[in-house]
Amino acid sequence: MDYIRTDANGQLVFEQSTEFLHIPCCLFGFHNTETHVGKAASGRTVYCFQGELELPESERRCKCGKRMHINSHPDITLRHLCIGGDLSCLRFPHVQLRCSGCGAVKEQYISFKAPDHMITDALYKYTRDLLALQTYTNKQVAEITGLGKNVVKEIDKKRLQEKYTIDGKRLIKPECQAKYLGIDEFKLHDGHRYATHIIDMETGHILWIAKGKTKQVVYDFIDHVGMDWMEGVEAVACDMNSDFQEAFEDSCEWIQPVFDYFHIVKNFNDMVVSEIRKDEQRRLFEEGNIEAAKALKKTRYILTSNRSTLRKKDEEAAEGKVLHKGSDLFKTEDIVRKGGHEARYDELLLENKLLFTVDLIKEKLAEAYRMTDEAKMAEKIIDIMDVCKATANTHLRWFRKLLDEHFSGIIAHATYQISAGKIEGINQKIKTLRRHAYGYPDDEYFFLKLFDMSRQGYVRNTPSHRFSD
Repeated sequence: MDYIRTDANGQLVFEQSTEFLHIPCCLFGFHNTETHVGKAASGRTVYCFQGELELPESERRCKCGKRMHINSHPDITLRHLCIGGDLSCLRFPHVQLRCSGCGAVKEQYISFKAPDHMITDALYKYTRDLLALQTYTNKQVAEITGLGKNVVKEIDKKRLQEKYTIDGKRLIKPECQAKYLGIDEFKLHDGHRYATHIIDMETGHILWIAKGKTKQVVYDFIDHVGMDWMEGVEAVACDMNSDFQEAFEDSCEWIQPVFDYFHIVKNFNDMVVSEIRKDEQRRLFEEGNIEAAKALKKTRYILTSNRSTLRKKDEEAAEGKVLHKGSDLFKTEDIVRKGGHEARYDELLLENKLLFTVDLIKEKLAEAYRMTDEAKMAEKIIDIMDVCKATANTHLRWFRKLLDEHFSGIIAHATYQISAGKIEGINQKIKTLRRHAYGYPDDEYFFLKLFDMSRQGYVRNTPSHRFSD
């Protein structure tokens, strides 16, 4: 029974109403005649609204001018919006019309049906809105709406194509002029397959993605944005991939490559510090100094970290920071942060003169990258190169050669002050997105997702999509 509520002397009075509550549903022309309740394969309740769809007289008129007659009317089922946690669908005869004059055949127009899908337009728009939030994964959206994962994926891909492409064939050009670019490759699939992305360093927006990591990626990007647009670019942050650098130098010689602190230190740690540690271990074993050799085991992290990091870990250890909670069920204890990192680092430097030299270079590098004057930064880098040259170590001499070959790009950091921080952040988001989707076999869809992710940022998923039994 329906009731309305009125106020009387400050009190609520309920009266019986003869009117029904109408909920707008935008199902124009559909008349529900009966409703069936069933169960889906997932166990969720399904409300099936059986009914009829109006056939206006205007639809029965053929282009030739004659009146069309009903040829067949098979039932059609469309998925509709959920009712709470329950599913719903519409079922009604879908009329096929045939002209007795010209023989033309057409199907009855359904105003509320989504194009290319057997769902209502209301459910289609609701699904698009959920996907645009970036709060839920495709799997979670499928759970909320009751749609299949492939249907959700196709809806999302269509949404992204409309947003970032022209007719789904060409990328839309960048929204605004970029002053600084960043370029880096990332792992696309297993089997050493890579792709490259180019970003606006100020906004973090991905401007271009392509398979491979060759010069052609840069050439294709320049063709995409045009030379007029490229004239506004002053510098590009990149790793020491010679192909990228050469491609920009060939096409846009005014753009200054910038090699940031992150990539220099990464090369130093991987190709110098780690290799020196291994060499010193072997030397000590050969000399019979077993204890000293064993002391260098499991010290890579300490040797490649800066002092501020080690000091922070020691402070966390002093505070008793718990890295992993134990379990009463399996009788496991808490894993607590261990300290003594900085003290151990100092011990290693005192015991080995070569490691002391490595530490000196690390400090000089950090000091150089704090410079905002290219001449002063150049002095610091030359000083580092002299230290490397003075040693007889092959790894340090390799590092000197690396600094020498990329000298202009290194000292350019003092002027432009751009780093690969945003690029590495994008790379981490790429890994997260790929992991959540268990990989994306559709590369076009994956690239469009990356475009969207870079503009809106990643939002941590919430458990709010869960339904109670």
